[in-house]
Amino acid sequence: MADRSSASGDSSNDADISSVMGFAGFGKKARTFDLEAMFEQTRRTAIERSQRALEERQKQEVQESSGFRPVSAKEKPSASTSRKQEAESDSDSDVIGPPLPPQEEEEDDDDEVVGPPLPPGYKRSNADSDDDDDDDEDDDDDNPVKKIPDTHEITLQHGSKSVSALALDPSGARLITGSFDYDVKFWDFAGMDSSLHAFRSLQPCECHQIRSLQYSVTGDAILVVAGNSQAKVLDRDGFQVLECIKGDQYIVDMANTKGHTAMLNDGCWHPKIKEEFLTCSNDGTVRTWDLSSEKKHKSVFKPRSLQGKKVTPTCCTYSRDGKLIAAGCQDGTIQIWDRNLSVHTKFHCRQAHAPGSDTSCLSFSYDGVTLASRGGDDTLKTWDIRSFRKPLGEVTGLTSFFPMTDCCFSPDDKLLLTGTSVRKDEGNGKLMFFERQSLQKVYEIEVANTSVVRCLWHPKLNQIMVGTGNGLAKVYYDPVKSQRGAMLCVVKSKTKEKHAETLTQDYIITPHALPMFREARQRSTRKQLEKDRLDPLKSHKPEPPVSGPGRGGRVAAHGGTLSSFIVKNIALDKTDDSNPREAILRHAKEASENPYWVAPAYKQTQPEPMFAEEEQEEEEGDKDQPEWKKRKI
Repeated sequence: MADRSSASGDSSNDADISSVMGFAGFGKKARTFDLEAMFEQTRRTAIERSQRALEERQKQEVQESSGFRPVSAKEKPSASTSRKQEAESDSDSDVIGPPLPPQEEEEDDDDEVVGPPLPPGYKRSNADSDDDDDDDEDDDDDNPVKKIPDTHEITLQHGSKSVSALALDPSGARLITGSFDYDVKFWDFAGMDSSLHAFRSLQPCECHQIRSLQYSVTGDAILVVAGNSQAKVLDRDGFQVLECIKGDQYIVDMANTKGHTAMLNDGCWHPKIKEEFLTCSNDGTVRTWDLSSEKKHKSVFKPRSLQGKKVTPTCCTYSRDGKLIAAGCQDGTIQIWDRNLSVHTKFHCRQAHAPGSDTSCLSFSYDGVTLASRGGDDTLKTWDIRSFRKPLGEVTGLTSFFPMTDCCFSPDDKLLLTGTSVRKDEGNGKLMFFERQSLQKVYEIEVANTSVVRCLWHPKLNQIMVGTGNGLAKVYYDPVKSQRGAMLCVVKSKTKEKHAETLTQDYIITPHALPMFREARQRSTRKQLEKDRLDPLKSHKPEPPVSGPGRGGRVAAHGGTLSSFIVKNIALDKTDDSNPREAILRHAKEASENPYWVAPAYKQTQPEPMFAEEEQEEEEGDKDQPEWKKRKI
């Protein structure tokens, strides 16, 4: 009996420890399970429970049909009590699976709770607060306004005229800006310091305004569209790779010319093919080009009005997958072609914007379903390309004075942003943010007291670039939500300019000269400075200014040079030289009595000077000569 009681005590202790520690079988050997028996037992239990539930449901239906009162929730046997009864009846048999936690039993014993049982370890009192916290976090994640990076900004000074083009490479390392002053400037975020200076400036199209700039999908080429008829492609360092050929302006059918014949308006790279790009021009065509063939375009798309007449395209773009080509035209239409079928349009909206206005931008959403258009009629509209009859939404009153005012989507595709224009000293240009679905204004940023021309939201950096009408390019970022980009150059201090302390001489290389005539090998300035510092003569400290009467041959009262001393004495001369003749004749008596220069040389041979009579000799010599040979005096 003692042994049996001690064994039961040990088992109870093990059970207590196992309940505290959270696992069963504490202090025992590993149990072996018969999987087939377990599956069979589980199947039988499920069948019995389903039969019992079916019988209870039939009893309730019979009671309701016979007029008996239905059993309330308090009188119903709970699932925990049925589990307890089963556990008591099956206590002699082996337990299959882990034991039920005690929290579930305590919660199930509460008769006032009506509804499905809660999972173990979960209390109803804390459920509401946890749900509220989760809802708050979801609201923060779902609110796209809180993702706008606008806490910090930097300003890049491009020039004095409007910044009409902006482009960032796919990695976000370099920014290029183009302006109405014909310049294209390169900005390297990793190489700049806080002085924010461009590392390169060039004029790729000479005296033509820059209309559009864009990096290719790989970032190794730049498309430059200016006010001329020939687009250019530059490499990453600004050297020319390709210049499109100019077409023949005397041919009527633009499909038979090899290139554009009028001013360009816009351009765009293909999002998938790195060698293909797109341009549109005032000659009424949209052309695709290939880097491998610069002598001719690849294909031609000709927008047409309702009457079939030529229409000028003002902007063009590819869809996100590169299968569609869209163009906004001056008659207010938006025309979309299949890239491989250039004759007829695939989608066409005749009254997208006001006729006669320049549609300045077309932008596809990242999912490729929605198209946003920024019209010259001060509107912003969104379109579903699957149903291109009517716009999904419209915003009016967005003033636009520039034919290249941008609109673009946020990286999460939930917001749409564009800029507004203002007249001089009549307010501030703003960057407006709209909700994509409803086009409700959710946020705005006052950029400057000038128009906002270009805007760009880079998805990788999560930074917004803005080009203004007074020659500034602004970059908005958030140190928490953004990465790299402008944050790389802000933290760097300005580097001091190094001034040359010595003048270098030209070094002539004579490899075949004799050693005695060969010049010494030229060394760097730094080593020469270090060598001069060791020389006591070259590194001699300059003497300070002389104070007092002077010493060492230096005159302090009149300066340190002889010329200053002479000038000082001449200024102090009191003689009056107003009459130069009298000043010279003043010394005539002394010169005649005591000659010093010329007279001593003729003292013996000609003590008295004799001067020739010039007039008499001339008259005697002229008598014998004819009239035409006589000298004219």
